[in-house]
Amino acid sequence: MEKTQNTPKKKVLGKGDRVPFMQLLAYGFGGVIPIALFNIAGQLMGLIGNISLGLSALWLGVILIIPRLWDAVSDPIVGHYSDNFRSRWGRRRPFLLIGGIAVAISFVLMWWIPDGQWAHSLFPTESAFQWFQLCYILFWLLIFFTACTVFEIPHGALGMEMTTDIHERTRLFSAKSFLGNLFAMSTPWLFALANMEYFKGTGGNEADGMKYVSMLIAIILIPLSFWWFFTVKEPGFKKVSKQKKTAFWKDVRHTFKNKTFLRLVIIIFTLAMGFNFVNLLGYYIPIYYIFEGDKEAASTLLGINGTIWAVAGLLAVFPLNWISPKIGKRKTLLIAIGLMCLAQLSKIVCYNQDYPFLIIIPTILLSSGMLFFFTLGSSMVGDICDEDDLKTGRRSEGSYYSIFWWFIKMGTALASFVAGLLIVFTQFDETQVTKTDDLKGAVNELINKSESKKDYQTLPLSELFNEAKSVNHEGYKEAKDYLKNLKNKSSELTGKESKQITQILQQKYESLKDTRLKVEFIKSNLYKEQQALQKLDSNTNIDLLKEVIHRNFMLRLELGLEKVRSNVSLLLFHLQAEAIKHKEKSKAHYRVLSENLNDIEEQLEALEINSEVNKLEKKLKALKEQMKLFDKQAPYTLFMMRAVEIGLPLLLCMVSIVFTLRYTLTEKRLYEIKRALEKRNKQITDK
Repeated sequence: MEKTQNTPKKKVLGKGDRVPFMQLLAYGFGGVIPIALFNIAGQLMGLIGNISLGLSALWLGVILIIPRLWDAVSDPIVGHYSDNFRSRWGRRRPFLLIGGIAVAISFVLMWWIPDGQWAHSLFPTESAFQWFQLCYILFWLLIFFTACTVFEIPHGALGMEMTTDIHERTRLFSAKSFLGNLFAMSTPWLFALANMEYFKGTGGNEADGMKYVSMLIAIILIPLSFWWFFTVKEPGFKKVSKQKKTAFWKDVRHTFKNKTFLRLVIIIFTLAMGFNFVNLLGYYIPIYYIFEGDKEAASTLLGINGTIWAVAGLLAVFPLNWISPKIGKRKTLLIAIGLMCLAQLSKIVCYNQDYPFLIIIPTILLSSGMLFFFTLGSSMVGDICDEDDLKTGRRSEGSYYSIFWWFIKMGTALASFVAGLLIVFTQFDETQVTKTDDLKGAVNELINKSESKKDYQTLPLSELFNEAKSVNHEGYKEAKDYLKNLKNKSSELTGKESKQITQILQQKYESLKDTRLKVEFIKSNLYKEQQALQKLDSNTNIDLLKEVIHRNFMLRLELGLEKVRSNVSLLLFHLQAEAIKHKEKSKAHYRVLSENLNDIEEQLEALEINSEVNKLEKKLKALKEQMKLFDKQAPYTLFMMRAVEIGLPLLLCMVSIVFTLRYTLTEKRLYEIKRALEKRNKQITDK
């Protein structure tokens, strides 16, 4: 226990030390941006981009690193500018309003990634379209993370100057962690919401759902931005407003010369980097190991687990504020790292397919440890600013806080890239996932079409005529769009491959060619029906109209069935090619999947579109159950995911412990600094 005769037995706060409750609450709610939304963008964009859009995990890792590298430039600039900014509303508060609104708008736009057949048709190849999607994501991530910086750097610096007491400062950042983690529980629940048909629509996926879920976030965030601006105060602005402005590079050099600060940065950077390396795998393991690819079932567990994470983080605030004043911040930091190590070790047992809810045990330990760790980190930067103020007579919270976060974001940026490499290293097959989703989506669409058959006997003649035109128009448009989609898929069949894979690609080409001919035939028949309809009017014989509707309806079902057959073929060709590439580790896995898919393909070939639509629905639903097998990833992939996700953070925890033991700003020293600052400031005031 770091306590001496010079340390007060009981903390007594002066008038300027205690932060009023409403300001504490408003400041704490500011944690929603750096804790919740910042992580949502980094985690869910990588996950959804990979498993929903089929984008390369490696390239997603690359584009996720670029905004973090941009933060390396923007953070110190915003920190320096906020230190030297002067306005009638203070030097920090205007940033909270502008930054908060910008975060809300950019968070919505980053999820509206162009997709669908109309978007595909604008590009000559599937590869070109995916590069366009990656560029779109990158652009809006840059805007979003810049907006986060504009808000968070002044917000964090403001937290350091709202009180002069070292433990009240911890209380302030604890409120930020508490309320930020309250919103952080939405991260997995957002994934669950995006999986709901209400948001994603029929035949859609998580990427479609997130477009609308993001709007809910913006509706909450914009009013909060105004509340922060009008409620949070800057008690030291009157004094700081007279402080001389300094040059940017001078502030940066001064910050990097502080050895105590650099030790703290290494501690936080190392551990943040270790857990960010594997953060994304924390989603993959429940989905593909515990629930064997059932995203909807896994999303429920992820939502519950996220709630547990948030609750554990919320409750951890209270022991933190009790323990830290008792034993000092450095020893509390060591307890935090110990909790995180224990969490990683417990995953060896708690990643359990028979008892999936065991996952909440490491979640509680890890959430508590991280709450301790990152809350103390921000509070300790404020202590370093006090020490620097004593030496230089200048308050530079913005510069210190921005450089502190510059290092953490650099670690996060590196981790984003490494996370993509790790997913590639585990041989996760995102193409299998997206092609299985396409297949299931096509089956769902066909089932919905078959269920949409109406009882035309009850419709009046005028409505029957309109219905006939509507069914024909929708069918013709669908056939036209699907032909463009098939053309893009055919153009992918190039590249240098082995002889066996080249043969598979040729089979794929011939299969798509056959499908195009069949769809062209269906389109031609729909066009003929369209011409025939133009000759009819609302006075046409009712039986004739019913016959026309029936023919168009059956043509649409034929088109839907061809889509299903085509998606089966595309998935089968992929599985056969992967079985050749993975000669040892996963060959058996792909062979089993291929054999089962061959059986489904035969059943679909025997399936006929006839007047017995109810039988068609039953057969399709039975096939849909069989298709759950194709959600499974290879056993080797699942093992490597768990090994990497558990082991890598443990290794970097050890490094962080070494540097924590060498941190020199003890509790005794902190009280000495506080008394010296109070004495100096009193002398200045008396003069």
